[in-house]
Amino acid sequence: MARRATPPSPRRAPSAEGEAPAAQAPVDPRLLRYASASRGFFVAIAAIALAQTAVIVAFAWLLTRAITSAIDGMPLAGLAPTLGWLALVVALRAMLLWAREAVAARAASRVQSQLRTALVAAVGTLGPEWLAGRGSAALAVTAGRGLDALEAYFGRYLPQLVQTVIATPLILAVMWWQDWLSGLTVLLTLPLIPIFMVLIGLATRSVQQRQWQTLQHLASRFADTVQGLSTLKVFGRQHRAAASVERVTDQYRGETMRVLRVSFLSGFALEFLASISVAIVAVSIGFRLIDGALTLAVGLFVLLLAPEAYLPLRQVGVQFHAAAEGVAATEDVFAVLDAARASTGAPGPHSAAVIGHAVPAPPVPAPVEGDLVVRYLRVHRGERMLPPVAFSAAPGAVALLEGPSGAGKSSVFAALRGTAQFDGLAELGGADVRTLPPSTWLAWAGQQPGLLAGTIAANVTLGDAAPDAGTVRRALELACAESLDPASELGVQGAGLSGGQAQRVAVARAFYRHLRGLAPVIALDEPSSALDSETEARLWRGIRSLADDGAIVLLISHRTSARAIADTVVRLEPSEVPA
Repeated sequence: MARRATPPSPRRAPSAEGEAPAAQAPVDPRLLRYASASRGFFVAIAAIALAQTAVIVAFAWLLTRAITSAIDGMPLAGLAPTLGWLALVVALRAMLLWAREAVAARAASRVQSQLRTALVAAVGTLGPEWLAGRGSAALAVTAGRGLDALEAYFGRYLPQLVQTVIATPLILAVMWWQDWLSGLTVLLTLPLIPIFMVLIGLATRSVQQRQWQTLQHLASRFADTVQGLSTLKVFGRQHRAAASVERVTDQYRGETMRVLRVSFLSGFALEFLASISVAIVAVSIGFRLIDGALTLAVGLFVLLLAPEAYLPLRQVGVQFHAAAEGVAATEDVFAVLDAARASTGAPGPHSAAVIGHAVPAPPVPAPVEGDLVVRYLRVHRGERMLPPVAFSAAPGAVALLEGPSGAGKSSVFAALRGTAQFDGLAELGGADVRTLPPSTWLAWAGQQPGLLAGTIAANVTLGDAAPDAGTVRRALELACAESLDPASELGVQGAGLSGGQAQRVAVARAFYRHLRGLAPVIALDEPSSALDSETEARLWRGIRSLADDGAIVLLISHRTSARAIADTVVRLEPSEVPA
């Protein structure tokens, strides 16, 4: 009747409908929307930038006064007040630099925390079906290393960008006020730097995106290799897998060197343009000093300010390269947040008030009870749909789904637990299961145990805020895992257990949820595939006893022995139809 289709290929989350990509702007406006800490950061940085600009002008004026006074023969005692103020300005400039670094570091930390919180909330909003269509390793790289790169974005690029917006116009205005010809020269040559910055930025964005995509591909390839290492070892393909990882690593190394090459070339181009522009101003001032059209005080003051007028723009280009990885990561994060926002119609994954703050756990609703009724259920698999499936199960019944591999048995389970779209009817106690959180009615154990690092007891009681040791032992006994010590520590993905033991712990986790009254329906996908016949018979008896006590049990199994405990047998056959 049905056939299991392959999962959809990973896809990039779309932006909110109608929203132009913000990646082309100097600052992505979505940053202000999704990270409230960035708003106060911009205010503080703007205030510091304004103070820094005043200090720069004061330094140039005081230095000019000290030099011209010394040339005019003023004694050291007369220069002392000016030199004292000059030292104070230098100290103040150093303090402002420290304040900018401190504000940037704090803001980067808070924004990282807020975006990670928002990302987790968005993934929860989008649900398991969306997550199943993405590479979890790439998403982990984005949430980890990618957001860590925001330190350079906030610590260097954004402060320099704000400094440029504030300092450059003010310094240019002061130069124009003192010497309009020098001001005009700077005004005419200044646009050359942003023009070259745009051209270089386009090239940088391209190579940086390739580098970031290669890093995500490397993470996914490495995670897949580690997960399937035992299988690769059995078939003698571990060396080929290692060579594949090495090849992607070399590709990432090459992309990184390409990014560095563009960065160095862009730095040279910006420095060259700024140096030529300052030289033009200096030559003009020199000629006018010779013919007496300009006083030394004005010429020296303007000449000291000229490099400061170009410096902020030059530094923006330099710091953009340092922050490029963080920018690429935030684009991926914002894509996920926009997808969650579009799916809910809310201002953000939940609301702007909760982004970046601890979200209180919602109250646990009472488990739903009643008959499970499935009618004309058709599971979507990409552009294909599985044929309709129908069955019903009352409390105390075991419904067995059987059929050859690829018939769609696991797809039915995926639809019930919310990881696959479907048409048709699926109700529990008269309520559509699509409106019910799976945690309130379904206890599930799949073909992959899904164990976590920690004790066996912690894996069995996963999700229970008040674990009960007696129920843990009862669940392990029903799952034929009574020989396992609940206090035993497991490694990553349940390392320390055999395949059969890990499978039984996963089954015990499903049993535990039901025994605790958290889920009236138990769904088990091939729970005996790694068990011998004697242990399998004991497992069937445990499942039957749970059903006799009032559980609804949905069972997928290729073993004919499962028919002995089934009240209903649903036969699925390989087939699929267009959507």
